[in-house]
Amino acid sequence: MASRIVVPVDKGWSFKQADLNDSQWLPVSQFPTNVHLDLLAHDRIPDPFVGKNEELVQWIGEKKWVYKTTFEAPAVSSAKQKTVLAFDGLDTFATVVLNGKTILESDNMFLPYRVDVSSVVRPSETNELAISFDSAYLRGWDLVEKYPDHKWGCWNGDNSRLAVRKSQYHWGWDWGPMLMTCGPWRPINLEVYEARITDLSFDTTVEESLQTATVVARAEIEVTESTKAEALQTSKVRFDVSLNGVAVASETVDVATSAAASSDSDNKVDGVASATFHISSPALWYPARYGKQPMYTVKATLVVHDSEADTTTKKIGLRRALLVQHALEGQPGTSFFFEVNNVPVFCGGSDWIPADNFIPRIDGKRYHDWVALARDGHQAMIRVWGGGIYEEQAFYDACDELGVLVWQDFMFGCGNYPAWPKLRESIRREAAANVRLLRHHPSIVIWAGNNEDYQYQESENLTYDYANKDAESWLKTDFPARYIYEKILADVCTELLPNTPYHYGSPWGGGVDTHDPTVGDIHQWNVWHGTQEKYQNFDRLVGRFVSEFGMEAFPSVRTIDAFLPQGRNDPDRFAQSATVDFHNKADGHERRIALYLVENLRYAPDPLEQFVYCTQLMQAECLASAYRLWKRQWQGPKREYCGGALVWQLNDCWPVTSWSICDYYLRPKHAFFTVKREMAPITVGMTRKEHVHGPKDGEADRGHSRVNIKKTMQIEIWGSNLTTEDLTDVDCVVRAWDVETGKQTYEARLAEGIVLPANRSTEIAALAVPGVAGDEARTVVAAYLEAGDKKQIARYVNWPEPLKYLHLAQPKQLTAKLATIAVADGSGGTTNVVELSAEVPLKGVAVEVHEDVSDAEADAVRFDDNLVDLVPGETVRLGVQGATAATRFTTRYLGMQV
Repeated sequence: MASRIVVPVDKGWSFKQADLNDSQWLPVSQFPTNVHLDLLAHDRIPDPFVGKNEELVQWIGEKKWVYKTTFEAPAVSSAKQKTVLAFDGLDTFATVVLNGKTILESDNMFLPYRVDVSSVVRPSETNELAISFDSAYLRGWDLVEKYPDHKWGCWNGDNSRLAVRKSQYHWGWDWGPMLMTCGPWRPINLEVYEARITDLSFDTTVEESLQTATVVARAEIEVTESTKAEALQTSKVRFDVSLNGVAVASETVDVATSAAASSDSDNKVDGVASATFHISSPALWYPARYGKQPMYTVKATLVVHDSEADTTTKKIGLRRALLVQHALEGQPGTSFFFEVNNVPVFCGGSDWIPADNFIPRIDGKRYHDWVALARDGHQAMIRVWGGGIYEEQAFYDACDELGVLVWQDFMFGCGNYPAWPKLRESIRREAAANVRLLRHHPSIVIWAGNNEDYQYQESENLTYDYANKDAESWLKTDFPARYIYEKILADVCTELLPNTPYHYGSPWGGGVDTHDPTVGDIHQWNVWHGTQEKYQNFDRLVGRFVSEFGMEAFPSVRTIDAFLPQGRNDPDRFAQSATVDFHNKADGHERRIALYLVENLRYAPDPLEQFVYCTQLMQAECLASAYRLWKRQWQGPKREYCGGALVWQLNDCWPVTSWSICDYYLRPKHAFFTVKREMAPITVGMTRKEHVHGPKDGEADRGHSRVNIKKTMQIEIWGSNLTTEDLTDVDCVVRAWDVETGKQTYEARLAEGIVLPANRSTEIAALAVPGVAGDEARTVVAAYLEAGDKKQIARYVNWPEPLKYLHLAQPKQLTAKLATIAVADGSGGTTNVVELSAEVPLKGVAVEVHEDVSDAEADAVRFDDNLVDLVPGETVRLGVQGATAATRFTTRYLGMQV
């Protein structure tokens, strides 16, 4: 039997607007592709990311577009062979015509399609393939009108998106533009075969002892009808397992005829072969902080009549991953945290949106760079948000390689989705197909049904009775999407992902209230949205797992210059300009940014560079306080009061002011560094608490008097050890300075020789603000952890708040110089650092590459840390890559005179 032939259909493509004449065909810019990328490549549209050009390209999403190519099909060596066109992704309403015959009509961007074209294709000849793409936007509105009885409604975009299985953010979101793409967005291949492996999956079990692992490898086989009886009788599958190129195990097994129905009708299964491997002392896959990320390679080879008919290979990681929801000591509700290889993991991390509005131009390197940025920022988890896409394999491969856990949403977000029969079937197929594609990745530790759809249900008082378990009755309510999340997706996960937790939605708290902080996960938006709390109150806004929270900040000034039509010379280059406002899609963003700025900082909108700095400082302080205060609640076994915090959001899909901590060009905002410091393995935390004491007994009018009321300010200090080993012989040193004079007013070793137990936070001290009595509001306090030989292992500087009240001193000399120092690991190597020091306390010192340096040169310089607080007598060193002696730096800090 001949081996399966796979021919990429990726050459010779051209496209045009359907209602234009044939002289308008243009070659595509790349493949896979979409219409915006191709129009951009031919200068037929302005760049939608620049200025207000988004408004000028809306017509694209309401037109019909056609793509075509020709290809030569390989010769068919046997009448028993079949020829299939495999479409990995068509965006979205597509009609596919091969040699003049319609072979497919698709309506789901997330669904791969396989079409048997044996009777249509012309072997050894030229074949013509054309794909017409209808307007998803207009087709969506057609469906809304077709089903008027559904109670349509959503946050972000418009109701038409709910009717279409397409990336929901294409309708615009409160951080992204409305750009209605279409086109062949994933590969197309022509396959010729008699038999093939349709799927290779694994059921892996790691014993609690971690000493043994069992891998059940399962290959599903498809054979052509004309060769089925004969082929299945003579078919075998050889499974080869290796690690780092070294063979671990191999087994050849017969293929058994399968009569089982598949949950994915596109995945034809005629036979199944499975082999069980028992591995002693397995090389276990760990999140980055806790170990290495070895990946076993499993190769399945289908052998028919002693000939290799097909092969497929996947990499898997062996790990024992659990979602732990148990009773807690001293607090109501249950925990919600992840445990990997018996190690509880505090999942500080980020939410993820697609990294571009035009997905086909995100290459593997860009995916890897994004995940590496998160990993280098000490982030343990990325949540793939439900309004984007089931991400490319390159994204999950990077998470596997770099040890970043993944929370994976299904693609539903912020609305009341309909559930008519044809749509339910499409969703079932979509879910099964994507679970099959992604389930082998060890980084994925949970799937969730949607993003905030249960919160939308609550806000609109849609019908929901959690006690009612009659699934068919849900379809008759005004919240039929419950059937999608609690029936369709749940059934797919039970069948295909029995060992991975499935969570009905994010947030989800057990069917009563998605805002309940004692159960499940919550989205904490009472800072920015909701009640617009002060971010200093984050300790009161904690949940068992906070899977969204955030604060906006402007992107890099270089990024702003990139979207201004005239760059640095643009007349709209100021903070409140129409163009700058256009690049912020959040409702009320002007008021809310101003609110949090005015509550915390003295600022002005000009110059732009200083205003951008202030928004980033404010965001950095806000997010760092959340991580710091919530991680304090990670207190050890049965006291995991908060098991994780995922900031909204890691990235952007275009150049914009948003909640991201890194902008579209992978330029970290200052919050990236403060979050990184708070998520370091060893940290020291501090907060100030005001205590109000009333009149003493015997004093008059105790119930109403405003006399003899005493207010005291205390600081509370704790240490966090996220490593797996107890940290012994630790000292805590506290120093204080007067913020106005820079004079040191206090120094003490508050704790000596203490133990910071592994994987938890530990309270260290509580005391009145040290220094001069009465000067608490001008006292800066720094806490240091020292270990062993009095080496500093953690540092945190606490300031009186709000910062706007402070009379900040101007330094006589702020130095920022490049130096080369020895690497601390004892290897004898060296590294470059920027050394910072000042003779007065300085808040938020940021080091930047000089504005006159080109973007390419500036982006090549990467800081390991930034936005640091300085106190007298210290030199702070920021690691830096890509800098040379010729690199010019500038500094900026709170209160600097500009």
